[in-house]
Amino acid sequence: MFMQKLTRRTYTETFRAEAVTLAQSSNEGVAAVARSLGVDVTTLRTWLHRAQQPSSDSETLTPSETKELAQLRREVSVLKMEREILKKAATFVCHERDRCEPDRQLYQR
Repeated sequence: MFMQKLTRRTYTETFRAEAVTLAQSSNEGVAAVARSLGVDVTTLRTWLHRAQQPSSDSETLTPSETKELAQLRREVSVLKMEREILKKAATFVCHERDRCEPDRQLYQR
């Protein structure tokens, strides 16, 4: 009748690292390694997936590349803002032109 509160098991970083190493070097499948360690298969697969990906951009980029990336991101932000301003200005000009001079042709010779 009463529902028990489930507690989440926590594992140390060293245990996770050793489990990943064991799973990668073992001839057995991931499920067999997980059973032998007493860990859920999905948990071990998550650890394996995280171990294969770099944890952040700063680990794979040199300091000069990181600086350049930050500068380029700032430039992209400014360009997006300028583009939005130009869109609004173009819309405003079109509406003003149509309201003030509806019969005038733009390129009369």
